[in-house]
This record gives sequence, C-alpha cells and structure tokens, in this order.
Amino acid sequence: MAPNSNDMTVFVVSDGTGDTGSAAVRAAMIQFRDRWRLRVFRDARTISEIRRVIGLAHETGALVVFSLVEGDIIEALLRECEDRGVVAVDLLGPLIMRVAQRLKVEPLHQPGLLHGFSDDYFDRVDAVEFAVRHDDGANLRTLHEADIVLTGVSRTSKTPLSMYLAQRGFKTGNVPLVPGLDAPTELLELNKKRVFGLTVDPATLLSIRTARLRSMRAPSSTDYTDPDQVELELDRARKLFRAHGWKQVDVSGRAVEESASKIVDAYEEAFGSPRL
Repeated sequence: MAPNSNDMTVFVVSDGTGDTGSAAVRAAMIQFRDRWRLRVFRDARTISEIRRVIGLAHETGALVVFSLVEGDIIEALLRECEDRGVVAVDLLGPLIMRVAQRLKVEPLHQPGLLHGFSDDYFDRVDAVEFAVRHDDGANLRTLHEADIVLTGVSRTSKTPLSMYLAQRGFKTGNVPLVPGLDAPTELLELNKKRVFGLTVDPATLLSIRTARLRSMRAPSSTDYTDPDQVELELDRARKLFRAHGWKQVDVSGRAVEESASKIVDAYEEAFGSPRL
C-alpha cells in the first residue's frame, strides 16, 4: 500500500544498530502532529548498500537521517543524495568535528563503537524489553522491578517517555489512571521516589485527545474530550500524586527528552550516581 501523501517517511541509516538515529528522530517528531513512518537501515557499511537505501529514499520521498562515521561511506551517501535530490541530515558529523577541533585529535572513524557489546548495551536492551512488557499497566505483578514508574491520565506521554528512559538504561513501567477505577495496588505500594506523576495543561490535553479521536475517526463528543471531565481527571490525578508523595512532572509543551531529564535528575538525587 502506498503511503498517504500527507505522511512523512524518515529513513535512519546507521553503521551500527540505528538506536541513536531512531531515538533522535522520535524525539524530534514528537513536536509534530503529522503522521510519519520510520525505517531503520542498520549496519550500512558498504557503498552498494548506501546506493540501495538512497534509491529507496528517492522513490518514497523519504528524509534521510544518518549516523555514520566512515568518511568514504558518508561521501557516497551525500553524493547519492545530491544526485537524486534526497534531503539528508548528519547526526554525528558536526559533533565529531567540533570535538576533534577542541581536543586537537583525529577521530577513529570506526563504525559501531557507540553500541559495542558492552554491559551498558545489554542493560539498555533489557531496559527496553522491560518497558515494552510494562507499557500501559501491563504485567503489574513485576512492576516492583522497575527503576522508574510513570503514571498519569490518558495522553500524557507515558509511553514515549518510558521508551526514551529505557533507551538510557532505566527499566521503566507506566500505569494509566482510568476514570472511575482506583489506582492499582501494585502502583500504590512502590517506593514513592520511584514513581513520577505526569501532569499537563488541560487545554493542551484536550487538544491532543481531540486530535487522537480525529485520527481514529471516532466520535469527538465523549467524556474523553469533555473540558469539564478533562479538568476533573487532572485534578483527581494531582490529588493522588500529592497523597502518595510522588514527584509531579509537567509535560506541557516539553519535548520528551526535557521531561526525561527532569525525571532522571530526580531519580539520581534519590538513588545516587547514574546507572550509565
């Protein structure tokens, strides 16, 4: 099926796992409400593979975001993009150049260094798997194994934040607060310093929920988007957060990485040095 003309396709091209590029793209695209698609091309270390990927990008009108370090491969990619009129964004090149200038040393230009199979890498893999298993209130019986647990009403960025924190190595679960239902006991029994209550401006939440229903072609006139009900949900959530001593994090107008930074700072203050 051909992509909708209003959709945006982003190709991440990496000489490693593609995790760096994928995380950066997701963090950027959260700022936009348009629909978009992500394709990751891992271990792209030959010129023939680069030509194939850029050919696909040309055919689909994709934006190319690359995290490559080998000079010949980067040159080949940029040349192919120029020849085919494909827009490309270099994630690592400018930073590596500035660091090299500052340190007055030549970079290694060795692919795959960022995600070598170190303990940190496997910690991140475990954390991502944990976040997937504990998304949206799933597997509450093992929620106590989490480093961080996020909670809040629907559409307060719980899942994007969980995945972002997991990519930084924090085992993260998230639990939704559902109108008319008590918060689960497994959440209430956690160490209060591990739990973070997500809040948002009512007008922002109303806009996000309305857009969500529109994208699903669902009826727009429901309690889910009723201004009074939205205010009531948020008020009840804030009272719950205060009652249990959970730190509140306002996600209104903030990128995922900004909110995550506040959470990590509070976590490290409570539990000591960073995990990674």
